[in-house]
Amino acid sequence: MNNFEDQLEIRALLERYCDGVNQRDAEIWGGTWANDAVWELPHLDMAGISGRDNIVAAWLEAMQLFPFVNMMAHPGYISVDGDRAVMRSYTSEVAVMQDGTQIEPRGEYEDECIRENGEWKFSLRRFRVLHGE
Repeated sequence: MNNFEDQLEIRALLERYCDGVNQRDAEIWGGTWANDAVWELPHLDMAGISGRDNIVAAWLEAMQLFPFVNMMAHPGYISVDGDRAVMRSYTSEVAVMQDGTQIEPRGEYEDECIRENGEWKFSLRRFRVLHGE
């Protein structure tokens, strides 16, 4: 596979991640993570959640706080080296909290991806709030 095809597949990985959020579908969303992935959310004082099952469980718990979430993201940078890649992506979200408060954070992910069983997956996602929330 050439680098261009890998970049397209990594873009599709990011699109599936957002689709999983927007559809509130743990199977779609969870399927974007490598088995031993790490999810870091420093703005929530979370040093890192390790392992796909733990990540999905934390996400399911967090999604209960928001009756509505819409997430859009696009990559700013992708670099592929064999079965590993790094990506920087930017997010724009609208979420409604249980009390009706609407938040609209803008953020940045620094990602590491691996090819696992022939598919690109996130092995590390480190989120940083750029504005809002």
